[in-house]
Amino acid sequence: MTTRKMQPPMGLYFEEFEMGDSSESVGRTITETDIVNFAALSGDWNRIHTDAEYSQAQMFGQRVAHGLLVLSIASGLAVRMGFMEETVQAFMKLDWQFRRPILIGDTVHLRATVSEKKAMPRVGGGVVTFKMEVLNQKAEVCQRGNWDILCKSLPE
Repeated sequence: MTTRKMQPPMGLYFEEFEMGDSSESVGRTITETDIVNFAALSGDWNRIHTDAEYSQAQMFGQRVAHGLLVLSIASGLAVRMGFMEETVQAFMKLDWQFRRPILIGDTVHLRATVSEKKAMPRVGGGVVTFKMEVLNQKAEVCQRGNWDILCKSLPE
């Protein structure tokens, strides 16, 4: 299997993705500000995320980032990788697992690998399934799953 980087200046079209294509994003450090802003935006003020004293006595011994915050950051990291720029028509499906906590100060990055393709000529493209992994600075997989993305076909 050949691995090539998926970091074009503009997005890739459905036909340009190959099984096994893989790429990794830049890193992104999770801050207390990220957590507070996400709590305010989502309304999720769960104390495990926002109360330092309370969190010390809980499972992880400190505040943890919202799982959905990290998933949102992963989506942003995917866009920054460039392979979806201007060629994605829709985010179709998500199958996701939260495996490890992400703490304030952790730096995460995203690994994306093409795992499946299904042509859909009637909509002018096809669905590309990406195996996505959010890794921390220790290269531990903290979140993972599959994203189905509807991509445009090459222009004729």
